This record gives sequence, C-alpha cells and structure tokens, in this order.
Amino acid sequence: MRITQGCFSFLPDLTDEQITKQVQYCLDQGFAVNLEFTDDPHPRNTFWEMWGLPMFDLRDAAGVMMELAECRRVYGDRYIRLTGFDSSHGWESVKISFIVNRPKHEPGFRLERQEANSRNIRYTTRAYACDRPEGERYAAG
Repeated sequence: MRITQGCFSFLPDLTDEQITKQVQYCLDQGFAVNLEFTDDPHPRNTFWEMWGLPMFDLRDAAGVMMELAECRRVYGDRYIRLTGFDSSHGWESVKISFIVNRPKHEPGFRLERQEANSRNIRYTTRAYACDRPEGERYAAG
C-alpha cells in the first residue's frame, strides 16, 4: 500500500532532479525548507522528527539536497518529507510538503471497527508497521 500524503502523493516518486527543482522553487519564494522523518506515517501523525533545523538562510537547492542525502543515509529505511514554510505574514505557514523517501516495503493500514453504545460504530486506522517497535518498523524481515 502506497502512503499518499502531501503534494505530488498520487504521482510516481519524484527523482532527485525533480526534487531539486521543487526545492529551488521554494527557496526562490523565500520559503524556509525543512526535512523530517518518521516510521509512523499515520495521517494524524503530523509531528515527524526534525532532521536538524529549518534551513532559513539557504538560497541554493544544492545545500538542501546535501542534507537530504545525509538524512537518507541515516534514515533511508523510513519516510522522509520535505516541507517549505512561508514566514511572510510573521508566522510560519506550511506552503508545500511532500514525501522524498519511502521504505522499500510499505505495509499499509488496517481498518479497526469498534461498536459503541446505541448501535453506533466507530472506525479507526492503524498502521501495520506499528505492530513492531519504533526504529524497527521497516527493518528487513
């Protein structure tokens, strides 16, 4: 099951050349770029781990791509997303966010059903990967 979150999520994965063009667009707009990673891509898990600090001072996509390469080297078995923040209004607003790295195997989600009072039924999703401990969710095997 392919996780679809953020911009471009229904397209094939972007190549590094395409990512570089998107990063340069963000920088040209004055956005600060940030990299984040997680092994729990649940749609409600909006707070992923940060890879360093947002890159406020960069003006060339090569610097971001260098950080992405290092993040992939360390966390290549997890999801990594790139986010562009606009601070032109005096606060940081997400303007663009997309996944730039995925684990080789994406196990997907299961739908859990819970019966409540008055014949109500509630549903929730749970990632199959969460059956394994944090840090081991996308390990081989």
